[in-house]
Amino acid sequence: MPVPEVRTDRLLLRGWTDADRAAYAAINSDPAVMATLGPLQTTAESGAHVDNMMTKWTDRGFGLWCVDLDGECIGFTGLNEPWFEEHFTRQAAVAGHRCVEVGWRLASRHWGKGYAPEAALAALAFGFDVLRLPEILSWTSETNHKSRRVMEKIGMTYDRSGGFDHPGVAPGSPLNPHVLYRLAAPATVA
Repeated sequence: MPVPEVRTDRLLLRGWTDADRAAYAAINSDPAVMATLGPLQTTAESGAHVDNMMTKWTDRGFGLWCVDLDGECIGFTGLNEPWFEEHFTRQAAVAGHRCVEVGWRLASRHWGKGYAPEAALAALAFGFDVLRLPEILSWTSETNHKSRRVMEKIGMTYDRSGGFDHPGVAPGSPLNPHVLYRLAAPATVA
């Protein structure tokens, strides 16, 4: 299945190509980008993440797009299912739907220009309009104020009781605890 392309005012959300690998590796080795996400990634680790993002589209019919600005890969945005179990994944299962998060990661030189909310809003629209998801979540380290601000800009609500320690973060790390944000599907007009 080809990855659907989505255009926003300034960006193209598209499938990944091998030509994007170097730019994405540079993003993942930038201390500013990774300060609230985890350790710097090697080129091999970053390449494995690109492979994983490519596979998700084929396996699930949704995933993380390459964010393209004028022909340049500046990061990713899109929808993903968590690999871990937590209270909110169990809530989704009990309610009979998938637990899906919206996420993004952009090169630091492109921060502060509104690209992350612009891309994330397009991902949300895809999730609600195409996938018909009833709710989309997002989470980040409590200290990741930039991502939390994006979550607020795109209309997500902070779930004060949703905090958790991310299982992919080392115990005692300053990157835990994580905070949870939620956004319900817009009501349809009959």
